[in-house]
Amino acid sequence: MNVAEQLEIADLIREIRSRLGLTQEKFAHHLGVTYLTVSRWENGRTSPSPMALKLIEGVLQRMGDRGSDLLVKYFPGEG
Repeated sequence: MNVAEQLEIADLIREIRSRLGLTQEKFAHHLGVTYLTVSRWENGRTSPSPMALKLIEGVLQRMGDRGSDLLVKYFPGEG
């Protein structure tokens, strides 16, 4: 994953958390990762693993209308 993709993922994580009203810690717990992992994703220091991306995609799918635009933008052709 290149730097631009990492920054896009950082934006995605922030936006999901914002829409769900979750802190980094609560979002991390929801995904089964550590708070530091979510923090690093949002800071662009690391990228989610393929498994974590699937979990994030699942969160967007469960969000329904609230996440449909993000699902189309970040996971085109999925589902």
